[in-house]
Amino acid sequence: MPQSRRLVLCVDDEAVGLQVRRMILERSGYSVLTAQDGPTGLKIFAENPVEAVVLDYSMPGMNGGQVAAQMRERKPQVPILLLSAYMAIPADLVGLVDISMTKGEGPPMLLQKLDSLFSN
Repeated sequence: MPQSRRLVLCVDDEAVGLQVRRMILERSGYSVLTAQDGPTGLKIFAENPVEAVVLDYSMPGMNGGQVAAQMRERKPQVPILLLSAYMAIPADLVGLVDISMTKGEGPPMLLQKLDSLFSN
C-alpha cells in the first residue's frame, strides 16, 4: 500500500484509459492528477510535487518520449512509468524512463510496477 497518499501524474490522450487508471490508483491509495496531452502534463508536472508519472507513449502533438525528456530535465529524480500499446519501447527512451509496460498488462501489473518505483 502506498504510504501517505503519494502523488502520481497520469498523462494519456485517451480519456477513458485515463479515468480508469485514475480510479485504480485512487482505490489503491494514491492521489492522482491527470493530463490529456504532453504540454498540459508538463505544466502540471512543473507546478505540483509529483512523486511519479504514468505516461502514455503514443499521443498526438508530443509523444511520451518528448514529454519524458523534458520531465527529466526539470525533475530528474521523479520516476517515470511509460505505457505503450506496443511491446518494446523505442531505444532512445530506454534511459529516459524507469520502467515500462504495455497497456494490455492490466491494473495489477500497473500497481505492482508503480509500487516498485517507490520502493527503489
